[in-house]
Amino acid sequence: MAAQNSAARDGAVRDSGKAALVTGASRGIGYGIAEALVARGDRVCITGRNEDALKEAVEKLGSDRVIGVAGKAHDEAHQAVAVERMMEAFGRVDFLINNAGTNPVFGPIAELDLSVARKVYETNVISALGFAQQTWKAWQSENGGAIVNIASVAGVSASPFIGAYGMSKAAMVNLSLQLAHEFAPKVRVNSIAPAVVKTKFAQALYEGREAEAAASYPLGRLGVPEDIGGAAAFLTSAQSDWITGQTLVVDGGIFLNAGVG
Repeated sequence: MAAQNSAARDGAVRDSGKAALVTGASRGIGYGIAEALVARGDRVCITGRNEDALKEAVEKLGSDRVIGVAGKAHDEAHQAVAVERMMEAFGRVDFLINNAGTNPVFGPIAELDLSVARKVYETNVISALGFAQQTWKAWQSENGGAIVNIASVAGVSASPFIGAYGMSKAAMVNLSLQLAHEFAPKVRVNSIAPAVVKTKFAQALYEGREAEAAASYPLGRLGVPEDIGGAAAFLTSAQSDWITGQTLVVDGGIFLNAGVG
């Protein structure tokens, strides 16, 4: 992938003529998605809270194709500025990938601090809706495109000890359905539900026990950001032009273990 991106910066990869906004993309899954889109020739705007980390990501991805806008995902002013900057830089916003998210609490749902639950929903769900509204108004309502919401397997099954996160990701799946229905036929909207991906965000779920955690996956490993980047690239490509309102589970086969026997 790194070689592909180097080729993209050198002009060896054909410019797709498309542009994408990827939230929460200074590292982890968001960065992996941005990397995949840059490699195929898209122009990309990435967002993140940490300005220094964002600048570093832009340089790694290629500042000739990528811009960064720092801010908090749930801040409506930040959402508006990100889309405005993208329109100024690229003149379009074909694709929106809502990846920004948080999971600040671990424990039983019976003891969940409701103020924390509200924060999780604000960051994981309401921000995604806000960005979708902004890209719809700025470009997609007239010109079409695609939206991909990064959900989680925690949103399509019980998720012990990360209940607030799981509930918010279930809401992301339903948000995708609502947007897919309302934005059709101009914009396709789908979601991706990853299992555990090796990122700093998910580190607590496998740190110090990666081999043990990976052993429960039929494909024998945890996910990596490139796995989700490939899925997002597919769902924003012409190859998925007849797909909308769906949730693509990218889980290394972990759900196969839910069978009887």
